[in-house]
Amino acid sequence: MAAVDGDGRRRVLEAAEELFCDYGSHAVRMTQVRDQAGVSLARLYKLYPSKHQLMAAYLRAHGQRLRAGLSESVERCAPAPAGSRTRLLAAFDHMQKTVTAPGFRGCAFVNARAELGGPGHERHPLVAEAVQEHKTLLRSYLTGLAGDFTDARGVGEQLHILIEGAMVTSSILGADAARPARDVACAALSVADGAREG
Repeated sequence: MAAVDGDGRRRVLEAAEELFCDYGSHAVRMTQVRDQAGVSLARLYKLYPSKHQLMAAYLRAHGQRLRAGLSESVERCAPAPAGSRTRLLAAFDHMQKTVTAPGFRGCAFVNARAELGGPGHERHPLVAEAVQEHKTLLRSYLTGLAGDFTDARGVGEQLHILIEGAMVTSSILGADAARPARDVACAALSVADGAREG
């Protein structure tokens, strides 16, 4: 029975991801998720009693996959003991691949948060928490990569903002709009290198 539960949950999350990315969460009805996933409506509501619980679960699963992909890409392109600069730039290379991938429609987390409204809008705290959790974990990962720098936290936070901005800009202006982000990161890391040596 557990295998069926896990299988149904996976299909539901995959269907939710496809539909939410294509149409936005507000436009998608639970019956569409049911049809796409091939599960009964009773089963869907047993797994996720509300659309916002489904959104939060989808965002958490999506975030885990994105962060794992980023980590794998960095390890493949700049395996430890490569220095922080090399590893952080590998993260920017991964971001560029992400925004140029077919079907890229912007950051799912920014899109979900935009549908909720501005900061402090807590009608759907589960979704807001899932968005914040992903962004916090991504910033922490980048801060960890910046460990060679005296101000690793500052470097990680700056590059996190740069990646976020590049992804949002590329979703509006196209993938090429994100290309300068790597050059800006190089310049910022050179300044941080100078501070470390000074």
